[in-house]
Amino acid sequence: MTSSNGVAAVIPAKDEADRIAATIASIQGVQGVEIVVVVDDGSTDGTAEIATAAGAVVVRHPQNRGKAAAMGTGARRVAQEDVTDGREVGRALLFVDADLEGSAAGLAPLVPPVMLGQADLTIANLPRQHTPGGGRGRVVRLAQRGIRATTGYEAVQPLSGQRCITRPAFDAATPLARGWGVEVGMTIDVLRAGFTVSEIPCDVHHRVTGSDWRGKAHRAAQMRDVALALATREAPRAHKDLAAAAGRLWRRVPTDRMRSALAKVFRTRG
Repeated sequence: MTSSNGVAAVIPAKDEADRIAATIASIQGVQGVEIVVVVDDGSTDGTAEIATAAGAVVVRHPQNRGKAAAMGTGARRVAQEDVTDGREVGRALLFVDADLEGSAAGLAPLVPPVMLGQADLTIANLPRQHTPGGGRGRVVRLAQRGIRATTGYEAVQPLSGQRCITRPAFDAATPLARGWGVEVGMTIDVLRAGFTVSEIPCDVHHRVTGSDWRGKAHRAAQMRDVALALATREAPRAHKDLAAAAGRLWRRVPTDRMRSALAKVFRTRG
């Protein structure tokens, strides 16, 4: 393990004009955070302009490229800032969801173990959210089984996107797994490379997906991307679980609109 001499917060964001300023202000107050980089991933609202006014360094994707691509873009921009500042050791990266608003300050416990060299990757374990989600935990269980099968590590919240990671550990996890599989892929790659992972309770709250057709489509995309991340890392059952999940979701959908959305989800690759 290597200690870090500073932290850069990276916030992937799409159409978060109503929340991004509060999230930036909150994370700027976390001790150790020296710079905030917002990656505007194809927003159609004023996310980029508001983030700039709030004091963040903003990088824009002209079109939506997904969470993993936004994380990679943010990490590269931090590396450029490190070179400009003449740093011999790159800043650690604190990945933050854009919709946390004032609760982003609750991620503070993730930073000290990384800065002090006690852990290479810290992951936030979130409390029960104010609004219950619409899922049944299938994606979480798939991710937990896959991580355990490939590394022996018992993950509590394997899909948590709030995480702080040293630059060497992040480099070991690149190229990042695509889409919503990025967190599972990162955890496996970091552990396989011999780095240490610690999950830490953090009092953070964000929006959760509901039980409507949009929520079902989102969870289908999560299932697809997590299964693909596991399959490429030789996790048993990943392909079978993906096919079974697709079949279950397809039988449940009530409308042609939802079927069309799911068909698009399971066709997508890249």
